[in-house]
Amino acid sequence: MTTAGKTANAAARVRSGTAESLGLPTRIRACLFDLDGVLTQTAQLHAAAWKETFDKFLHDRSVRTQKPFVPFDPGLDYERFVDGRARHDGVRSFLAARGIDVDAATIRVLGDRKNELVLELIRRRGLEPYEGSVRYVRAVRDAGLRRAVVSASANCRAALDAAGLTDLFEVRIDAARAEEQHLLGKPAPDTFLAAARALDVAPAEAAVFEDAIAGVAAGHAGHFGFVVGVDRTGHSDALRRVGADLVVSDLSALLGRR
Repeated sequence: MTTAGKTANAAARVRSGTAESLGLPTRIRACLFDLDGVLTQTAQLHAAAWKETFDKFLHDRSVRTQKPFVPFDPGLDYERFVDGRARHDGVRSFLAARGIDVDAATIRVLGDRKNELVLELIRRRGLEPYEGSVRYVRAVRDAGLRRAVVSASANCRAALDAAGLTDLFEVRIDAARAEEQHLLGKPAPDTFLAAARALDVAPAEAAVFEDAIAGVAAGHAGHFGFVVGVDRTGHSDALRRVGADLVVSDLSALLGRR
């Protein structure tokens, strides 16, 4: 065997061992992470902001129509209709589930109000990352794998800065980038595919890390090499049903897993 061939084989063995030490298939060269619920403890803030936004709208509508007021459920409604989706897509999804038809202007108003509330909650409460996720992303970086954040949030950069995570990632695909590039939101795979392109890897060489049903479905639809569901709320079966190859309660559980 030539010297070049021996070098290539040695490099392949290193990559293989590295991926396995991270709990990933040997073909994986890049990791694509969702933000809320995977890296940062912001899912509860988003759920609270959605509840305040929708409950006011639903209450006012109930008064006008004389129909019963059924509040937004920050558990089931959040998980089914808004988690992981672009903000305005979440508004459409939830209102459609309630049989409520509104115009585009109302959708924008509700989405923008929710965004204002999230920013207010972050300023008031602060933002903490999941320590297990921080350790895992650092291990991914130290192993030489490529890294991107893929989030439906318009506040992705601010959240990364607040949590001290910005420097751990090479690429950020968020709501602003999705709008610039005309990308469909999750459960479509467009934003994850854009991150893979930006990192110069094929989808089959990238792993997706998601806690949202819509996000896991996006990873599955994009034919990514490995889809990890992160179950923080007891919905592991749902994550598996939509395409998670593996479900963990925290990313630290992947370290040393073979």
